[in-house]
Parts: sequence; structure tokens; C-alpha cells
Amino acid sequence: MSTYAPAIVSVGLTTSVGLTALSSCAAIRGKLTNICETRFIDAGGEWIRGHRVPLEQPWSGRTRLRKMATRAIRECLAPIPEASWSEIPLLLCVAPRERAGRLEGLEEELLSEVCSELDVRFDEQSRVIPTGRVSGIVALLHARQLLMEKRAELVLLAATDSLLSWPTVSAYESADRLLTSVNSNGFLPGEAAAAILLGHSSGGPQLFCSGLGFGREPAPIDSELPQRAEGLAQAIGNALNEAGCQMNEIDLRIADLSGEHYYFKEAALAMSRLLRSRKEEFPIWHYAECIGECGAASGLISCVVAHIACHKGYAPGRRIVCHAAGDDAERAAAIFEYRAGS
Repeated sequence: MSTYAPAIVSVGLTTSVGLTALSSCAAIRGKLTNICETRFIDAGGEWIRGHRVPLEQPWSGRTRLRKMATRAIRECLAPIPEASWSEIPLLLCVAPRERAGRLEGLEEELLSEVCSELDVRFDEQSRVIPTGRVSGIVALLHARQLLMEKRAELVLLAATDSLLSWPTVSAYESADRLLTSVNSNGFLPGEAAAAILLGHSSGGPQLFCSGLGFGREPAPIDSELPQRAEGLAQAIGNALNEAGCQMNEIDLRIADLSGEHYYFKEAALAMSRLLRSRKEEFPIWHYAECIGECGAASGLISCVVAHIACHKGYAPGRRIVCHAAGDDAERAAAIFEYRAGS
């Protein structure tokens, strides 16, 4: 069981349905969407649909990722004096190295480009985390360590990703993983950027990260092995152990599920392994139905959605589990607990 639980201080979010955390989460809560046709055609001759962020200009490549990231970061750091930004480490989450169509320079250039755009040099402990959908929870682990060891008073976690490029879309479409006119078992590609600022307790109402867990799935989506959700169950179980609670004490699940049957089945199997007593209701929120598959941004989006839901009072309870699954073996989970303060 972990003895230290960092708190979320502020958040930022840029999605296809809103350019701020409040507007995005309001749209997600209302099940609104903003699907558009991409420039790409599927195997049936129809336009592939996706979720594009409505930025001021049609930027592309790393420039687009940078613009989305800096927008979310500025929103997140708005309560903090700019003179103090240089004392904050930035943990930047990006697409995994093995993903088809991954842009060049994400690890070598993007962090410095974000710093230049914001006109700030973040603390030297800043780093890039290229682990895709689980990267947000991996970043939480690193941030907790920095705070617990008093190497920083605040840690900024940010993520930016887009699946709306032809090399990426083409690879997923060829693998029958996109939702298209000829395939119903798939997702719509999207893009987003998210940011959260972690720190110590302020004494007021805050959402605390009380447990983190990780696992490895022996039967990932591209394998032919029987699916048993062992990795996700292990990740959630480890997070529950750190938080000192049981699955039946969790009030809400927020997941990176984006439409593929494999991941919905995995989430259901993991619950069957962990839930030992009957619950009348156990909601699961999957925001991808509104903003699409957002890759490396997914983990932090879950955190932002949890934070806004608790502070706005529409979360169904005070304990939330956020879980994420990559296309490889990596699985991750985080337990959040909302405390009203002293």
C-alpha cells in the first residue's frame, strides 16, 4: 500500500469537441461528438471518418502536436505564476516507437519545441515518455516519485497525439481495426492533447491518486492466444492493493475503450476476475465515443475527465479507477479518490 498520494492541482484538455477541459468534459458528459470526413478512403470506397481538433490553422505533423500540447499546458498552468514554470518538470507522453506512421523527432525534438512555443525552459528533470496509451499512467508513477522524494513541488504531465495521418490510418485500416463502411469492429481515429498538474495536498477538495498498478498481457490484440485479461486484471489489482481498497469499493471506471470488441471483452473479463461481491450499478465511461481513439493522450484524458466530474459533482462516487491498454502487452491502472478536504 502506497503511503503517498499526490493531488491533481489543475488540468487542461484540447479535443475535437472542446478546446478547454470544461468544454470538452461538458460535451463528453452530454455524449456530443464532432465527427468529420478525413481525406482518406476505405476499402469500400467511402471516406474514412475521424475526430479532428478545430485549431485556428490546418497545421500538420509535429507542429500540430505542439500546438495542441501548448494549448492544454497553458490552460493547466494558468493558476501558476509564469515566473515559476521553469521550476516544474514536464513529463511529455507521446506515441510508442513501434506505431505505424509515427512522426520522426518526437523524443529528440518535440519537448524542446513545446518549450520554445511556451517561451519557458522547464526543470531539467523533464523527459519524454513514448509508451502510447499507458504513458499517462507511467507518467503518474514518475511524477509521484519526484514529489515523494521532494525533487519537485509540482510536476506537469502532458500528452499529445494524433492518428489522423495516412501512414497511421492506412496501417490500421489494412489490419481491419478502423470503423469503416466495411468493418463494424473498429475505432474512429482521433487526436487530442491533455495536461494535469500534480502536487501536494492543499487542504481543500482535491482528487488524489491513491494507487498505481501495471501488468503485462500474454495475449495482446494481434496474438492468436486465448484472451483472459490477465494483464489488465494484474494492473488493476496492483493499483487496488496500493490504494488499500477492493473492487467493490470503486464507484466508477473510466477506460480508453474506443470501439474494438477485444478491449471491451478484456475490461469485462478483468472485472470478473476482481469483483468479488455484487454491485447494483458499476458504470464505465469511455470518452472515445465522443472524441475518437486518441492514442498517447488517452491516459491523461481519463484523469482530466475524473477530475472535472468530481469537482463538478456528477461523478457517481468518490473512488474511480482509470485503466489503459496498449496494442502490445502493457497494461496500467490508477485509483483516484476525491477528498472534500479539511
